[in-house]
Amino acid sequence: MTPTFGTDVSSLPPEGAAAALGAARRRPEPPTADAGEPLSERALSKLKWRCRRGLLENDLFIARFFERHESRMTNGQAGAMETLMDLSDNDLLDLLLRRKEPEPEWAGAEVVALLQLMRTDGAQRPAISPSS
Repeated sequence: MTPTFGTDVSSLPPEGAAAALGAARRRPEPPTADAGEPLSERALSKLKWRCRRGLLENDLFIARFFERHESRMTNGQAGAMETLMDLSDNDLLDLLLRRKEPEPEWAGAEVVALLQLMRTDGAQRPAISPSS
C-alpha cells in the first residue's frame, strides 16, 4: 500500500514511513517515454529545477554534471536523477563523495551509472581558459 498525502503513516515503522512518503511524492515517468530517448527541453528544465539542493557541495556536483551532459540526457537518466533527488542532502553527498554506495533495493543500473558520471564530473575542476 502506497500512502498519499494526508495518509496516516503513524502505524508504519520510522523507516517505512519515510519510504512510503517518498514513494507517494515520486511522480511516475510518462508511460510513452522510452528510457533511451533524449529528454525534452521542458522535461530538462523541470528536472534542473527539481535538482536544486540545500548543500552547495551537492549543487556543484549537479551543476558540473548538467554542464557536460544536459544536451544528451535521456529519459532513463532523468528517472535516475529523480531517484537521487529523493534522498536527503547528506545522504546524496555521502554517495557523491563515495562515503557510501547506493543500496540495491532502490538503486537500479541507471542510478548507479548516473552516480558514477556525477562522481567523475564532480571530482574534476571546471576548465579554465588561459588568458591572453
